[in-house]
Amino acid sequence: MAGGGFQLQEGGRRASEYEGKITVYVIITCIIAASGGLMFGYDIGISGGVTSMDSFLAKFFPKVVENKQRVQANAMGDAYCQYNDESLQLFTSSLYLAALISTFFASPVTRKYGRKTTLLIAGMFFDIGVVLNAAAGNLNTLIFGRIFLGFGVGFANQGVPLFLSEVAPTHLRGALNILFQLNVTIGILFANLVNYGTLRIEPWGWRLSLGIAGIPAVALTIGSLVLVETPNSLMERGQFQRAKHVLQKIRGTDNVQAEFEDLVEASRVAQEVKHPFKNLMQRQNRPQLVIASALQIFQQFTGINAIMFYSPVLFQTLGFKNDASLYSAVITGAVNVLSTLVSVYSVDKLGRRFLLLEGSAQMFVSQVAVAVLLGFGIKNEKTELSHGAAIVIVLMVCVFVSAFAWSWGPLGWLIPSEIFPLETRSSGQSVTVSINMLFTFVIAQAFLSMLCTFKFGIFLFFAAWVSVMGVFTFLFIPETKNIPIEEMGVVWREHWFWKRLVSSTDDKFGQLDSKSPEI
Repeated sequence: MAGGGFQLQEGGRRASEYEGKITVYVIITCIIAASGGLMFGYDIGISGGVTSMDSFLAKFFPKVVENKQRVQANAMGDAYCQYNDESLQLFTSSLYLAALISTFFASPVTRKYGRKTTLLIAGMFFDIGVVLNAAAGNLNTLIFGRIFLGFGVGFANQGVPLFLSEVAPTHLRGALNILFQLNVTIGILFANLVNYGTLRIEPWGWRLSLGIAGIPAVALTIGSLVLVETPNSLMERGQFQRAKHVLQKIRGTDNVQAEFEDLVEASRVAQEVKHPFKNLMQRQNRPQLVIASALQIFQQFTGINAIMFYSPVLFQTLGFKNDASLYSAVITGAVNVLSTLVSVYSVDKLGRRFLLLEGSAQMFVSQVAVAVLLGFGIKNEKTELSHGAAIVIVLMVCVFVSAFAWSWGPLGWLIPSEIFPLETRSSGQSVTVSINMLFTFVIAQAFLSMLCTFKFGIFLFFAAWVSVMGVFTFLFIPETKNIPIEEMGVVWREHWFWKRLVSSTDDKFGQLDSKSPEI
């Protein structure tokens, strides 16, 4: 075998022979790579804050200011509809439409040039988008800046989860991969804190909010220059000796032969695939494709991004004042970060399925509670909630956010990044990101209009979807904790439903040996 110089042992992979530990080098490189999530989170959090600032609205969306004034004066209008403006929604959603488009370009870049190059390109797009947004003098420039940020999101979300899954040791893959989602939550919290501080800087506080995004953008750009490429990516491009050297470095041991040989064989299989997107549609890849796609759709229909995009706007709609709405957004942002840390600790102990099922139940209860409180507490002609009801609503929103942050948030990215075989991993991640961005765009573009139409029923709408998610998880999502990333074929062979689609011959490496992790 070219680049190998050895024969694989009969039976294929030998996970029990893998050696290695968590090294400082792995931690540092994963933190740098996960900074792409920091930028993504900041972009999510900052838009809701600036769109609640009157100085920003007066410059770009004057009709929204007029709506707010009419509702707040109780002259006319509907409290649920005061922010209902297509252009305002386009400001938020344009980023995700651009991310959807860019991910189809990010996939071949990731496959041909590596994960590191993908992150560098993401950082450069972020840099351009930040400059355009902070200096915007009209709506067209503002939207154009958001589009460049969206290009960055598409490339970052393509490269970061793959990088983290391929560098991490098997027993810590979940925790290290969730660094991406943890940085997303930190970015959201940071954005909420910035918005709270810049609210009082008139009339240009919004420019400072948008401009501070340059900090994580530059960090990702510089950081990507010092990152090491993953062994999987190097082998995918035929650089076997360099891949072995990197594998020894990230595992902290010279004894990596078993894992290296398995990666070489996975690379050989990947090289036989000339059209990865076409291969992705084949029968043996159907379980991964269905689960990855469903996770992205369900993740958005939890309603989380509606809350994270528009939390200050949402709280203002519910009768909170400017300061109070941003303060409440900061609280939910902090809960988001702390709860994601829970996932980092528990995902490789409790498993993926347990967290998804528990999170679904908790989100369902909290959303129904918010709908009931709003149904009795706010009317079209009254925009003020009682003090007690407002506190309970914020508490229930925090309960919802915490459930999402330790379940569907990080696992929606972790599971797709670990279940695809090497030959379809970049194309599978591309489909994952594109579906996520498509439905993120749909929710971002439609939420304010849905809020105006459904009123408090919007939370019942999302709760219904959450119940469907729980059933889907119970029936169709297998447990993947402690399964080596190149041995996922065993998961489908043992599952009650997916084994009908995937025969034992579809796994090119045969059955796991007797020492392999139990399913």
